[in-house]
Amino acid sequence: MGTITFLIIFPMIIAFVLLAARSDKARDMIVYIATAVIAAGSIVCAIQYFGSAGEYFPVHGEVVGYLMMAIEIGLAVYIIYTGIKHKKYLASLLALVQTPLMIWFELSHGHEIEVQYNMYIDRLSVIMILIIGIIGSLICVYALGYMKDFQHHHAGEKDRRPWFFFVMFLFLGAMVGLVTSNNMIWMYFFWEITSLSSFWLIGYTRTGEAINNSFRALIMNLLGGLGFVIGIIILGTIFGTLELSTMLVYGSIYGDLVAIPAAFFAFAGITKAAQMPFNSWLLGAMVAPTPTSALLHSSTMVKAGVFMIIKLAPVLGISNFAGLMVMMVGGITFLFASCAAISQNNAKRVLAYSTIANLGLIVACGGVGTPEAVWAGIMLIIFHAITKSLLFLCVGTAEHHIGSRMIEDMDGLFVRMPKVAMFMIIGIAGMFLAPFGMLISKWATMTSFVDSGNFILVGIICFGSAVTAFYWLKWMGKLSAVVANEENVEQSVHKSETFVHVTLTILTVVVCLIFPLISMYGLVPYLEGVFGGIATGLLSSSNMIIMVIMLAVLVLLAAMFFGKSKKEQVPIYLAGVNKGDNRTYYGSMQKEVQFSLRNWHMESIFGEHRMNVIGDVLTVACLVIGIGAVIATLISLLGGVA
Repeated sequence: MGTITFLIIFPMIIAFVLLAARSDKARDMIVYIATAVIAAGSIVCAIQYFGSAGEYFPVHGEVVGYLMMAIEIGLAVYIIYTGIKHKKYLASLLALVQTPLMIWFELSHGHEIEVQYNMYIDRLSVIMILIIGIIGSLICVYALGYMKDFQHHHAGEKDRRPWFFFVMFLFLGAMVGLVTSNNMIWMYFFWEITSLSSFWLIGYTRTGEAINNSFRALIMNLLGGLGFVIGIIILGTIFGTLELSTMLVYGSIYGDLVAIPAAFFAFAGITKAAQMPFNSWLLGAMVAPTPTSALLHSSTMVKAGVFMIIKLAPVLGISNFAGLMVMMVGGITFLFASCAAISQNNAKRVLAYSTIANLGLIVACGGVGTPEAVWAGIMLIIFHAITKSLLFLCVGTAEHHIGSRMIEDMDGLFVRMPKVAMFMIIGIAGMFLAPFGMLISKWATMTSFVDSGNFILVGIICFGSAVTAFYWLKWMGKLSAVVANEENVEQSVHKSETFVHVTLTILTVVVCLIFPLISMYGLVPYLEGVFGGIATGLLSSSNMIIMVIMLAVLVLLAAMFFGKSKKEQVPIYLAGVNKGDNRTYYGSMQKEVQFSLRNWHMESIFGEHRMNVIGDVLTVACLVIGIGAVIATLISLLGGVA
């Protein structure tokens, strides 16, 4: 318990220390030491608890509860004031409804409900802590160099980096609290801190666009927070508990009735995981500095949403409206977000849509609610967190040194920034090629969908996975092309950025190599504890070993030939004579023509507006039907009791 408490409180203390640190040297030293301690602490926590089936901690917290309540009131007052100040009245209204409703419940009913265990930790929590502690820490280290360049490019503006790092570390502590809370009121408290932290990070630059996008994120997450509060009230008043563990046990006792509060918790998870029709807040987050994008898109913020849904999986499933709602929202989001990514030229926007799509797949796995689907969903969480962090941070570095984040401007990146280009190629391969973990996890996902009998989801994953090849291959082709007469600009990349790139690249490969161990010692025992037994449909150990051998051979071949190949540059001849610089040629009428490589983005077919409209309509229909059915069941239940 001490390690968990430390991982919650220590980052928050460091956050306030960094708020006071003004010099670069002091900030660098504090961040390096703090991130090393947090990463080491997460590993120690994993060693302590990975072997246990799950441990629950009473943490007698009446004082803690009142402190959380006071902070919630303070945050609500801040949101109401800020919303009025910027004329974003919907944010103020949601805070004005949500927080008083929560305070009323806590004071009138909540304090009468005995909570035996306020906190817990199991193997899924450990996996999340490792992602938060290691990936989150690496992003903070990367931010040191990146934010120096960012400030250099915005030299005329106030240096707000102390505030930036304050929020980053506050975020890390809140996330650990979220994934280790068994008391749903405590989880809600940390949930709201992550929502407000994302609001601060997205609005960091204080431009008009940043403020609008930050409020969009806040409003959508406050809407999810309202759903969270309603779920807590239903869970407490009807089922007489506030503990997540007890709620899951009640699923086998009361059956589909437990799906009533679960539907509202899942709705909160859907908003936090940026599923359609709420995906626009995550797309808007790209206005923030790249470390924010990496933190929100890969390792923390959105993972809170899918963590919630994966935890709820045992009480979801194809047999109830809540499960059907969740799986269809996730499946539709996966398909249409994947299609929208095809039309994008902005690299961060491609990564954003890819993130939304992959989160949709994880949400669908949670909605299906079988052990096989949950196994695949957790694997997707692990591989996505590492690989997508690598890609976001590489794009951020490339943008600062070539002056653009557009894929069409990455001609010759293999010459201009060879290491970054190689890291990006490995990251892209890790997202959709065998034998890397994302593709294996999608294979397992499809198997679980087939076994569940939901053939709509089977069709969705088949078409959606095929679509991903379009945008990843276009990008990979750009990166791997060698263009003559380009200057290498990689020497000016900060060492902290390179260190993080290398570490994440190694993690991308290593985690794939230990795939069977993660499954055998992490996921299978977790699923056995949650579902009371393990199905035989999981990816077999022999298949996983084959994938590991394939990956090991690829790594070995790369190591053997690294630096030994001779890149032959063939003079271009594109219907004209090469001018001699391998960049231009003589076209018709002896006109000099600059050669270029351009992709077809199929905007007229897969334009993001069209894909979002279709996806939004379908997911809104799913949510309305699902929540409507749950409310009807609740009214019927209350009428029967009366």
